[in-house]
Amino acid sequence: MNRSALALALAGSLTTAIASAAFAGPIPASKMVGNEKCYGVALKGQNDCAAGAGTTCAGTSTIDYQGNSWKAVPTGTCTGMSAGGHNGSLEPLKS
Repeated sequence: MNRSALALALAGSLTTAIASAAFAGPIPASKMVGNEKCYGVALKGQNDCAAGAGTTCAGTSTIDYQGNSWKAVPTGTCTGMSAGGHNGSLEPLKS
């Protein structure tokens, strides 16, 4: 393999690794200790993980306050949050 091909392969591998890190899998269980899933309060691209169609995992929500995406929030605070014209919900919302 010549140097140009090697450099290109290395650059491609690095790009893939960075992209994979940006869209990591489910959040660690340790983050959920003392927290609950709160639907409909995450900003676009800031949800914690998958919840249904339109989300595959952390950071994939396509709109602000997407009803089927959730954010981990301190237990007992979700339903008191107001975002996007509705309160947070412990169950997925219709977007």
